[in-house]
Amino acid sequence: MDTRRVAHILFDLDGTLVDPREGIVGSLQYALQALGEPPRDPSSLARFIGPPLAGTFRTLLGTDDPGRLREAIAAYRVRFVATGIHQNILYEGIRDGLRGLCDAGFVLRVVTSKPGEYAERIVEAHRLRSYFAGVHGSTLDGERTEKGALIRNVLDTRSLVPRTVVMVGDRVHDVIGARENGVACVAVRWGFGSREELDAAAPDAIVDTVLELVALLRNRTDDAGCSVPVT
Repeated sequence: MDTRRVAHILFDLDGTLVDPREGIVGSLQYALQALGEPPRDPSSLARFIGPPLAGTFRTLLGTDDPGRLREAIAAYRVRFVATGIHQNILYEGIRDGLRGLCDAGFVLRVVTSKPGEYAERIVEAHRLRSYFAGVHGSTLDGERTEKGALIRNVLDTRSLVPRTVVMVGDRVHDVIGARENGVACVAVRWGFGSREELDAAAPDAIVDTVLELVALLRNRTDDAGCSVPVT
């Protein structure tokens, strides 16, 4: 990956900027209980952090019935909006890392499968909003839940050239979405993607720490100071 031409960095949210395990797993358990399903081992639900909810409940409920899936998502959101949205922890080093990338002249954006209005609230709660030119998520009615569609929408609406963009995320979905759009991808190991998942996905780079991520992305010669156009 030639980082010298990168100007825009797209960050996944869950598993990349924040650890949402408690809020998401609790909300999944709540939804399953509301639909009369038996409780699941919380440790088995962590693998569903990141992918779109419809696919998650399709697997957990073993059904493609649209009504059943809508019911599950609605129940999940009851608990998530009331409690789960507040149960996430900023990963160590993220604030300093974002500041360093911004100061190096990159334009940063959040691109997440989570509904945009929820993502905005989480980013604001952690006092990170000033680092990002935009927070881009899915819609509450289910539009743009796949990472590829999200990235494509950002590229199109912000007139970004794919070769100047890199996606940073923790799951295979981030790698696939980036690849579908001709965008480079850096995977982080501190999130919820297993070593096997990330190695098999074959992103352009894999990093173990925020410091390693910043060092990789700042390996360029055109540092020009912070530029964060809010759009």
